[in-house]
Amino acid sequence: MSLPPEKASELKQIIHQQLLKMDVHGRIREVLAETIREELAPEHQQLSTEDLIKALRQRGIIDDVMKELKFVTDVKETERTLAPKPSTHFVDREPPVLKKTNIDPTRRYLYLQVLGGKAFLDHLQEPEPLPGQICSTFTLCLYFRNQRFRSKPVPCACEPDFQDGFLLEIHKDSLGDASKMVDATTMLSICDPVHMVLIKTDTFGETTLVASYFLEWRSILAAENGITNVAVELLGVGTESKVSVGVLNIRLEMYPHLNKTLSSEIISTQFTLERQKTAEKERLFLVYAKQWWREYLQIRPTHNTRLVKIFAQDENGVNRPVCSYVRPLRAGRLLDTPRQAARFVSVLGHERAALIGGGGGKQEQWCTLLAFLCTNKGDCEDHANLLCSLLLGFGLEAFVCVGTKAKGVPHTWVMTCGSDGTITFWESLTGHRYIHRPINPDDPPLAEQPKPLYPYRTIGCLFNHQKFFGNCQPSDAVELCVFDLHDESKWKPMSGEAIKSICPPGATSSVPPFPPLCASTIDAAVTSNEIEVQLRILVSEYRKDLGLSTVWDDHLSYLLSPALAAYELERTTGISAGNEEFQDSVRRAVPDGHTFKGFPIHFVHRNARRAFATCLRSPFCEEIICCRGDQVRLAVRVRVFTYPESACAVWIMFACKYRSVL
Repeated sequence: MSLPPEKASELKQIIHQQLLKMDVHGRIREVLAETIREELAPEHQQLSTEDLIKALRQRGIIDDVMKELKFVTDVKETERTLAPKPSTHFVDREPPVLKKTNIDPTRRYLYLQVLGGKAFLDHLQEPEPLPGQICSTFTLCLYFRNQRFRSKPVPCACEPDFQDGFLLEIHKDSLGDASKMVDATTMLSICDPVHMVLIKTDTFGETTLVASYFLEWRSILAAENGITNVAVELLGVGTESKVSVGVLNIRLEMYPHLNKTLSSEIISTQFTLERQKTAEKERLFLVYAKQWWREYLQIRPTHNTRLVKIFAQDENGVNRPVCSYVRPLRAGRLLDTPRQAARFVSVLGHERAALIGGGGGKQEQWCTLLAFLCTNKGDCEDHANLLCSLLLGFGLEAFVCVGTKAKGVPHTWVMTCGSDGTITFWESLTGHRYIHRPINPDDPPLAEQPKPLYPYRTIGCLFNHQKFFGNCQPSDAVELCVFDLHDESKWKPMSGEAIKSICPPGATSSVPPFPPLCASTIDAAVTSNEIEVQLRILVSEYRKDLGLSTVWDDHLSYLLSPALAAYELERTTGISAGNEEFQDSVRRAVPDGHTFKGFPIHFVHRNARRAFATCLRSPFCEEIICCRGDQVRLAVRVRVFTYPESACAVWIMFACKYRSVL
């Protein structure tokens, strides 16, 4: 670890002061004179450094110095209550508490250490962060066999100082014969890679996907000492998927060490066989997909313009069948209902993949689930794939629909088929649900037709993890489509066997397995309070600039809570409740002759300054914040609702009451 020059000189000064205090120099002179007198012959007057250190160690002087240099001291409870003394250097009084992990001696573990990075050239000019200064950070997220890990954030630099270790259990949730230690041959058949995702978080808390890498760990099975070092070159994402972004130094270690290692020839042969098997399956599926597409085009020439998507590029620029992006995903106890799952997906941020240059085109990038969850934002395809996976996990028959919305903009959404034939559309970006009732074009002109409420215009295909259907009805307009998926004259299916061959389970493919969802790490009450305090300061400063004083009404602020809870409940369930009680409490809090105004707004981020700037763009909100009049009292209430993956829905309500003067 290298220290900056000023820190190094400060440390030298501290050591120098300590040595003077103990009179170490005088004691060394005495030992030196004594050693020369006793141990050296008159003809041999040279004394090496090793001889001197040996003599100092024998007389216990080195031990005395080390005892005195206590950088971590036990502080008595009485001393902790005293005011801290100013010091020229900072000492951690409390030693870091390391979290202990229970290691099962009958299981095998892979200890993966990240020992720094280098050649992150985008950050070559990055200035050294000052103490206490907020700076951009890198975070490394790992996933391996149902286990997820996250590194400590490190400042962005050309050589980021990653120093983290992760203990990965080899046979987690599978191969679970605990009475038998998994051997090298069995581990060779475990083809799951370690999926590593590098995230950059800027000073405003915005995340960016930097790299996504699949680490092949099985080379350690040939390491004689059970340790192997790997330099992993990370490539960019999207349009930069062929450009290097940096190198990570990784050390792999097997616990317990293998009694018998494999030869590198056996391991390379296994890798070759797996690659050949996967490539052959993918080649056969491609041949089948081409044949299916030719048949689809022969039904009707206009099918050429329909949005039938069989393959999609992931963040690494790899073409994968769309069916591989969906899989039944159970959320454990983190989500209770399908509607709550839809709400969770809708509060993940919506962001299109960045496109270099103009032209208004859309950069296609369907993210792997881990990359989407770690950045907490993605395009509509990522949202639809996750929502469909969660609905499948809840036991519904769900499909991802590919089509267009208004003005021919490509879009994806989710559809569920009820056992009674009810077709429901789910908008993954908002959580809204729409019942589909098709219009019959053959009905008489005066017959009343259902008016569609959904924003979708056309549909080209729909798919899930087992099925793929191309729309071959005369019109691809959603309002005219009949979703009888068993009628092959309306929906051309793909072979289920062909899809199964390249989509897990049962496929030894390059498709990464789905990670489990993680519980939120956000404390809803603390975060709500922090944002509220910041907003109060921002409002007071804003009004002060306008020459207005600010008086807060804490009671009125508290009364706004039920309204915010009711808004979130309505977004989640579609049911509105508690409005009568809220209105009654506000009437009681606002005296006769006074006027009450309220403005609720919803965000999916926790940046108070950004939220306030957005609120001011609304004339209704600005009217409340800039309220003038007699006996003006202001109120603000913030309520944060947390969801898995530390996603959150933030509801803010500004309100005021004042005496009406006509």
